[in-house]
Amino acid sequence: MNNPAQFYTKQKEIHQESLRGIKKQLNISSTIRVVLFLSILGSIYITFGQWKLLTGVVLLELIAFVFLVVRHGKIAYKRDLLKALVSINETELSVLDRDFYELPSGEKYHDPEHFYSQDIDLFGRGSFFQYLNRTALESGADVLGAITKANEITGIPEKQKAIQELSSLPEWRQEFSAIASLVKTEVPAKTVTDWLKEYESFVPKNARLVSRIFSGISLALLITYFTNFIHGGFVIGWFLLGLAIIGRFVKKINMLSVHTGKIQSTFDQYYKLLAKIEAQSFESKVLKDKREQIINDVQKSSGVLRTFSRHLDALDQRNNILIGIIANGFFIRDLAIVSQIETWINAHRDDVAIWFEIIAFFDAYNSLGNYDFNHPTHQYPEITETPVTLKASQTAHPLLDPAKAILNDITIDTEQFFIITGANMAGKSTFLRTVALQIVMGNMGLPVCAQKTIYTPIKLITSMRTTDSLTDDESYFFSELKRLKFIVDEIKNDRYFIILDEILKGTNSTDKAKGSRKFVDKLVNSKSTGIIATHDLSLCEAANELPQVKNYYFDARIEDDELYFDYTFKEGICQNMNASFLLKKMEIVD
Repeated sequence: MNNPAQFYTKQKEIHQESLRGIKKQLNISSTIRVVLFLSILGSIYITFGQWKLLTGVVLLELIAFVFLVVRHGKIAYKRDLLKALVSINETELSVLDRDFYELPSGEKYHDPEHFYSQDIDLFGRGSFFQYLNRTALESGADVLGAITKANEITGIPEKQKAIQELSSLPEWRQEFSAIASLVKTEVPAKTVTDWLKEYESFVPKNARLVSRIFSGISLALLITYFTNFIHGGFVIGWFLLGLAIIGRFVKKINMLSVHTGKIQSTFDQYYKLLAKIEAQSFESKVLKDKREQIINDVQKSSGVLRTFSRHLDALDQRNNILIGIIANGFFIRDLAIVSQIETWINAHRDDVAIWFEIIAFFDAYNSLGNYDFNHPTHQYPEITETPVTLKASQTAHPLLDPAKAILNDITIDTEQFFIITGANMAGKSTFLRTVALQIVMGNMGLPVCAQKTIYTPIKLITSMRTTDSLTDDESYFFSELKRLKFIVDEIKNDRYFIILDEILKGTNSTDKAKGSRKFVDKLVNSKSTGIIATHDLSLCEAANELPQVKNYYFDARIEDDELYFDYTFKEGICQNMNASFLLKKMEIVD
């Protein structure tokens, strides 16, 4: 069994040591660049007036300087990658200490109308999503949010195998996440793919050929000038002609440069993410199928994307005055670069959406693999097709502190309903959310917080936190009726595990008792399965008349004028309520 804390501590130490070495390299690189820059200034001073010698020497030094700048950038990237890896391991150590409230909460995925997300703390501060989520990309978070809300019960064994495989690759997962974390996203991935699909070319198709011919003539003129065969005026005239040609397209090139400048980082990191996926072989069907979508027999997808990234980087270099003016004047460089960009877009615009989708998928599934790695004692549900919908032993809510959590057992057959009674704060709501989340996690393919679980997959639907709506001018009672109507409509079309916390809370006791009983009868007749928590003991009488219904409870007891809870799930009906005791204890009433 792996020890997550030891692994993260060791990885953090390894990356911190490497980071110290990289920082030394950066300091040396910076010093060399300063020396070379001073050398350029010195060369200009020494050779000033000897224009040909000055031009030749400075040109060579500038080439060396550009090389050092590129090399320095690569070292800086390694530094940033190592910083990201250190941060990843620090985050995991914090989460193991149950400190995860600064992570993205997924609040934007909250949907009050969803089957269950409103009721089980799926999104928001302190939510399961916040505890689970390690995505580095917005698109990856979107995929993870969709997975948690999918309510999909097919292919669970395949999902389990994929998550287990990623769990066994912690270094690969961390490297993937570190690369993804360096994406400086200014626009969403979908905006990028939409822009590529709608892009219209504007440079002539023969622009690259024209650029090559023009560049060849420029080199010939420069050589003949330096060898004193022609006057410098010819060179200047040709240079101005090049600028004039670029001038015809400069407005559209500037617009393209603005757009590509916002997505350059995305492509620069995404090709590296594709390369990580390509380089890793997978055994599970889900991961293997995803990887095969980016494998190209002619050329690797990462290589294709890398080419585009280089084109975008080359276009971005036009902002450098040396390249933007001199290279365009002599080589009409912008025209050649834009031609390469447009050729690439026309050839691969439809592929990009697929590549981005695969990257987002792995970013999301890395979170699932990470969850498995962090919970070595959790067990994968045994997926069956039996009369038992859920049989879990020693189960608890995964967000509870394991040292304090009270473990319970539950076995509920298909088309069976439990009615749970209990004192306030005795653990009913926590138990309902434990069962609900176990079903959600089981359907996602995750291991669950239980010693052993046997599970016949079923979709989940809940009604636990109905609220009134001032904006829609709805009363609490009407909101609850709408939710119950939603449940009734859904169970006509599919099998559901239904979890309800009280029924008809917004009406009087007599009306509530009658309505609740009729609704229980309807649920039982629908062949659904589920749990209903209630304070209405009269509802427990349904167990005497309906064989599908059983009573369970959570107890509380008063000893020495103090209230005690054991948070244990027991068969039967609760006899001890605590509202009156608490009112007196807190001196609210006499």
